[in-house]
Amino acid sequence: MKFIQLKRKTINEKRYSPKMGQLDTKVTYIKKHMFGMPIKTLHAYRKTYYGEVKDCNDCSLFI
Repeated sequence: MKFIQLKRKTINEKRYSPKMGQLDTKVTYIKKHMFGMPIKTLHAYRKTYYGEVKDCNDCSLFI
C-alpha cells in the first residue's frame, strides 16, 4: 500500500488572459495525496490550441 501518491486530474475551467480575453480551457492539476486525501498542489498547467504547455499563473481564474 502506498502512503504518498501523486495524482493528475484535468478539468475544464474558464480563465481570463489580457491578450486573448475569456478562455475555456482544460487545466491539469498535479496533487500530492496522503492516504487518499489531497495535501498540496504541486503544479497546474494548461495546453494551448497549438499544443504548447503553459503555467496557469499567467492567466487569472474568470468568475
